[in-house]
Amino acid sequence: MNEKYEQGFKYYDKGDYYRAVQLFDEIIPYFRATEKAEKIYYAYAYSNYNQGDFMVAGYHFKNYATTFPNSEKTVECAYMAAYCEFQDSPDYYLDQTNTLSAIKSFQLFVNEYPKSKYVEDCNKYIDELRSKLERKSYDVGRLYLQTQEYRAAIVAYKNTLKDYPDTKYKEEILFNILKACYSLASKSIDTKKKERFEEAQTAYNTLVANFPDSKYLSQAESYNKSIIKELNKLKKIS
Repeated sequence: MNEKYEQGFKYYDKGDYYRAVQLFDEIIPYFRATEKAEKIYYAYAYSNYNQGDFMVAGYHFKNYATTFPNSEKTVECAYMAAYCEFQDSPDYYLDQTNTLSAIKSFQLFVNEYPKSKYVEDCNKYIDELRSKLERKSYDVGRLYLQTQEYRAAIVAYKNTLKDYPDTKYKEEILFNILKACYSLASKSIDTKKKERFEEAQTAYNTLVANFPDSKYLSQAESYNKSIIKELNKLKKIS
C-alpha cells in the first residue's frame, strides 16, 4: 500500500490523473485513519476534477470539507465543491436545475465563510449564473411570442421583469409585451377587445415612460395609433 501511495502521487504530480485515481481508490480505505488520509483525499478530489468529472469531484471536495473541518484546505475544498457545480451548469437553453443548485451552493459558502478570499469569485459566478437564468426566462417569452401564444408570452415576459428588474433585455421585453398585447387584442372576440386594447395601450405607455428614446419608438407609435383607432371604433359601437 505504501508503494501504491508513492506511485499514486508520482502519477498525480505528472498530471496522469486517470492512473492516480485508480491507485487512490485502492489506498483510501487503507489509510483512512492515518495522517496520510487528508493528503490522499485532497489529491483524489483534484484528480477527478482535472479529468473533468465535476460531479464526482464536487462530491469529494464537499466530503473533504466535512471530514477534515480543521484542515488548512477545508475552505478551499468547500469552495471547490460549489465551483464544480458551476462547471456542471449547462447552456442557458437547457434545464437549469444544476444552475440553481450552484447558486445556492455559492451563497451558502459566502454565508459560512464571509471573509474568505473566494467570496469575490463566488459573487462573480453567482452573477454569471443568474445571467444564464435571466436569458432562459427571456427566451421563454420570446418562444411564446413566436408561436403566437400571446397571453402566455405576456405572462412570461412580466415574470422576467419581476424576477430580473434590472435585466438588460428590459427595453425589448416591454416592446414585445406591447406587440403581444396588441396581437392578442386584435384576435380577441368583440367582448374582450376593449379590455385588451386598453391593456395594449398601458403597455405602450410603460415602454415610452421607461425608454422615451427607445429604438422601438417608431414601431410602438404605429401600434399606439392602431390601438387608439380600435378603441374609438369600440366607443362608437357601444
